[in-house]
Amino acid sequence: MGDRDVLAGLDEIDWAALSHAYGPADDVPGLLRALRSESHDEREGAVSELYGNIFHQGSRYQATAYAVPFLARLAVDPATPDRQEIVHLLASVAIGYDEAHLPRGVDIAGWRAEVERMRAADPAEELRKIDEWIEAAQDEGERRARNLRREWYDHAAELRYAQDELGVYDAVRAEVPGLRRLLGDDDPEIRSATAYLLGWFPEEAADSIHALRPLLGSETVTGVLANAIISAGLLSDVELIPRLREHLGEPEPLLRWAAAVALARLDVLDPDVIGALASASVDPPEADVVPGVHFMEGDGRAYASQTLAALDVRLPAESVDAVLEGLSRSSEIAVFSMATAALRLTFEEAAPRPLPPFEELTEPRQRVVRVLAELGPETWRWGDFIEILRAWNLPGTHAECRAYAGLDALK
Repeated sequence: MGDRDVLAGLDEIDWAALSHAYGPADDVPGLLRALRSESHDEREGAVSELYGNIFHQGSRYQATAYAVPFLARLAVDPATPDRQEIVHLLASVAIGYDEAHLPRGVDIAGWRAEVERMRAADPAEELRKIDEWIEAAQDEGERRARNLRREWYDHAAELRYAQDELGVYDAVRAEVPGLRRLLGDDDPEIRSATAYLLGWFPEEAADSIHALRPLLGSETVTGVLANAIISAGLLSDVELIPRLREHLGEPEPLLRWAAAVALARLDVLDPDVIGALASASVDPPEADVVPGVHFMEGDGRAYASQTLAALDVRLPAESVDAVLEGLSRSSEIAVFSMATAALRLTFEEAAPRPLPPFEELTEPRQRVVRVLAELGPETWRWGDFIEILRAWNLPGTHAECRAYAGLDALK
């Protein structure tokens, strides 16, 4: 299929009247055409720019939904190079950053209900609720942060963003039936990316499960199979449980991990599943397989730990210890998800207010504070990490945290 067929109708859209992160979206047609370029550098640059303008730091825009049908056509056309990259881009524009939806998957009913609530809401009433939220702040620092939220609040803009994001999700959903056939592609990277994408559309679950099951029975490439297993779990394929139990017992660590994640998503919470998740929280499967696992950018430790933290069961102490040990082995941005999981498991969703003396904390709480305090400066330089600690009312500087935990001052 030629460029003219794949991109038919591209120039009929008034892209300059549409917006993305940097204003008018009149650069998008050229970027879409560049995805068919013979130059690898040109294609790579186009993908990078599309991530920057129609998916800027996780946000989606008016122009994003218009780009989706063309991206999908490019993805299913064998003449397009690097199609796995386009499938990944489609998944990203559909859901944003996947960690926001894991480990339970996309709550599309809740998402749709929230957008409807925003459409019906009275802006003045929304501001009143924000004022009440500000009044409920526990300290002056938290109050200032919440006041900043009020100063920037614009109900019409918030509604527009919410509608744009749901509109993009629905635009990608409309392309899912055509994208499913990529599960049979000869390129394992394309099969892997497609298996990943399908897991985010529970309203398409019946047909997607039907398409995934043959892959689960015949796939020989470990990374492809791991992505397919997790997506089947996210799509609530309970008939898969016997097969997942088989994977839980096989020698390949990546497949054991994927099976445990999927079984937990299906509410199979026996000791073998919890044990496998705890083990992966300490020693995750190797992430250098090709194609790799795409969920949470291949961070198997964080995914396992977040799965444990989200379970509505009382975990054995050794599972909590495993997450804390995994946290101690993490650094920089990999700490964010691990710290959140560890704090949820030890503080049980409740930030201590006021913060009690360290010696009054339970032993698991003392240990998580010590682990956080002993993380290196390369982690403590991240503002996102500091925000996580402040959300749990823990000291927000490295020196203060060490002092609170009774550790020696930094040299």
